[in-house]
Amino acid sequence: MRISTGERWFYRINNLILGLAALTCLLPMLNLLAVSLSGNRAVMSGEVGIWPVEFTAASYEALASGSPILSAFGNSVLLTVVGIALSMLFTLLAAYPLSRRAFYLRKPITLAIVFTMLFTGGIIPHYLLVDSLGLVNTYWALWLPALVSPFNMLIMKNYFEQLPDEMEEAARIDGCGEFAFITKIVLPLSVPMLATIALFYGVNLWNSFFQVLIYINDTDKYNLTVLVQQMVRSTSVLLEYTSLQPEEMNQLPPEGVKAAGVIVLLLPMLIVYPFIQKYFVKGVMIGAIKG
Repeated sequence: MRISTGERWFYRINNLILGLAALTCLLPMLNLLAVSLSGNRAVMSGEVGIWPVEFTAASYEALASGSPILSAFGNSVLLTVVGIALSMLFTLLAAYPLSRRAFYLRKPITLAIVFTMLFTGGIIPHYLLVDSLGLVNTYWALWLPALVSPFNMLIMKNYFEQLPDEMEEAARIDGCGEFAFITKIVLPLSVPMLATIALFYGVNLWNSFFQVLIYINDTDKYNLTVLVQQMVRSTSVLLEYTSLQPEEMNQLPPEGVKAAGVIVLLLPMLIVYPFIQKYFVKGVMIGAIKG
């Protein structure tokens, strides 16, 4: 179909605006990366833009040599990977039965789940419940309360409802049981939606901050988000978390070490996202067309 002149200009202006919006996200990240790779004099004098000045990897060496950042990175990976696996399993166990028309309690249960999106018990009852279960200072205090997200469960439920009934009938005729139908037919057809929801859960778990501060008392169990925040907040904490002495800090820019910590925090999500980006828009739209 031929594009009119007005439409052509609309697309050009739209692309320009989107490009400027993308730069507002990209430039601060490039500046952080440049600061983390620049020398002390250049950082302190404010010469660093989006390119490193007096290139050095000393900030990353300081983090790797004496700080608990590697341990915190491992804690974040454990918290995220196990949390995604548990949340995806239980979200599936909740969404699939509620998508079946033969389940006569599906409407009241769905309304009860939607109710929890509007009203919650609050932080104090939440903490008292977790404490009474003996989960404080364990990662189960982070995994169990966030085991099923009502929003993600509704996306998954709506997706399952759009699968043709004829497909299930054909599978039953061929002798396919419930478990085989889910694992061999439903899940392979649901990869875009599953990848999208896994991304939602993963980002939320990787960036866990407030929950970790509330429920985790042992600093050795802190995840990367909390550790980097504490390093960014105070130079004294930065000295405590690294093997650097005050006189060594004069040769190494504190801002460079802080920027390196932020880059280490952002890097895993930046690496993972491009691999599932192709599923992202499709997964959200397919699960949200019908309500």
